[in-house]
Amino acid sequence: MIRTRFPLAVLVLATALLLALAACGDDDVEDLPDSDGEAFATNTAAAATVAGSPSPLPTVADCPAPSLTAPEVTLKQYDAAPEMTIDPAKQYIATIKTVRGDIKIKLRPDLAPLHVNSFVFLARDGYYDGVTFHRVLPGFVAQAGDPTGTGTGGPGYTINGEFSAAAVAKFERGTLGMARTSDFNSAGSQWFINYVATPALDNSYTIFGEVVEGMEVVDCLTPRDPSASANQPPGDAIVTIEIAEN
Repeated sequence: MIRTRFPLAVLVLATALLLALAACGDDDVEDLPDSDGEAFATNTAAAATVAGSPSPLPTVADCPAPSLTAPEVTLKQYDAAPEMTIDPAKQYIATIKTVRGDIKIKLRPDLAPLHVNSFVFLARDGYYDGVTFHRVLPGFVAQAGDPTGTGTGGPGYTINGEFSAAAVAKFERGTLGMARTSDFNSAGSQWFINYVATPALDNSYTIFGEVVEGMEVVDCLTPRDPSASANQPPGDAIVTIEIAEN
């Protein structure tokens, strides 16, 4: 059963505040900790410079209005995780076409072949078409991948975690990570893009890609925190995700 409300998890630091972030796999949820134990504002009006960002966060005036229209979401469920169809030796580029512009991501099958294979399968099957960024916390992450838009949905299957040693890959600005529940082997369809470095996530959440173009689009996504209030604008939508294989 899909639930609509979930408890928040305790942050890594003893003095941390509670912050709900991620859900995946039907009725499961996971709370990703923030990097410094403080709750992040849910708007970009403040012009504070974020660590790892070359310039202050954009304000509404800096961001172009959405110029594309996303299709209606089609809810899909699968009986099992897809068979391995990607070649880990090849390069895969995902272009996330949003209503605000394109975000180009270099996928990392060398780090997480199961996650890249699942993401490529779902993208090519149109699973992400029309899906919104349902949780966007400037200074932390932007999360998408749930067709229900509630943060509680998933594809009907889970995949095991693929955790890279900190020396190999870290959560930096622009890193693509996979959400999961408290079970380390519970990744589904939800993923997030880091606004800043979050060392607390290193070696605990699977890294499977990195933004190579369009981080300015991520910066302009409409801030949204479903756990804070029901009276919020809908998240910016994904038109489709195109996969190029080289």
